[in-house]
Amino acid sequence: MRLSIRHTTRYRFDQPVVHALQRLRLVPKQTQGQEILDWSKEYENAREELQFEDQHHNTTTLVSVDQGTREVTITCRGRVDTHDHAGVIGNHAGHLPLWSFLTQSKLTRPGPGMRKFIGEMRKSDADRLEMLHELSRAILGRVEYTIGATHPGTSAEESFAARAGVCQDHAHIFIGSARAMDIPARYVSGYLMMNDRVEQDATHAWAEAYVEGLGWVGFDVSNGISPDTRYVRVATGRDYRDAAPVTGISFGNTTQVLEVDVAVEQQQVQQ
Repeated sequence: MRLSIRHTTRYRFDQPVVHALQRLRLVPKQTQGQEILDWSKEYENAREELQFEDQHHNTTTLVSVDQGTREVTITCRGRVDTHDHAGVIGNHAGHLPLWSFLTQSKLTRPGPGMRKFIGEMRKSDADRLEMLHELSRAILGRVEYTIGATHPGTSAEESFAARAGVCQDHAHIFIGSARAMDIPARYVSGYLMMNDRVEQDATHAWAEAYVEGLGWVGFDVSNGISPDTRYVRVATGRDYRDAAPVTGISFGNTTQVLEVDVAVEQQQVQQ
């Protein structure tokens, strides 16, 4: 499937910026199941300073904000060809060893509620792949998808206890649970083409777990499936903080107001 993507991020500041630096992870990965045909980034009141590949093989761009500005717009657009591999990405590759994805972070670490839940999952007699699918179904059955119930700093245990969250929370709960069962797991941020609309309010997030014989396999807990041709992988990491599309710092007593517009649609391929 050929997908056309447009992703616009706007920052508004209540006072003119003295200094601000943004870290962007907004370039899709060239990996199994997807080919990047073209991709561009445009900036208003900002300029690109440096681009590099981080420890997770994420293309990372550092952007400085023009001094004195009160609004910044970053627009990415491009086309990606995707192929259905039933969520299988394949063998591990990258600068970090596989065992590093067994270590819990502040956002994934299980608390009392999750530990009890994980203990019940360990009783399953299913093989590893089926057990991970069962884990995904159990999380969705426990934690209802609820917009506005959490924020980027909400931990897996907090969302689990509240029984509410969004795709980021579902991914963190899955990752924390898998790691507690000695299964390497990581966070993925990217795009998802919705069947009922083109315009969206945000990017999407899901998880990947490592299965012997298959390698990394994706699990979208929020939608109850493994990623297919509607998904585009952009960044991966140990949790949201490693794969967040945009992060940054600013000086000058400013308050940032963030607006995100995402459009993903299928594009016809000329034969």
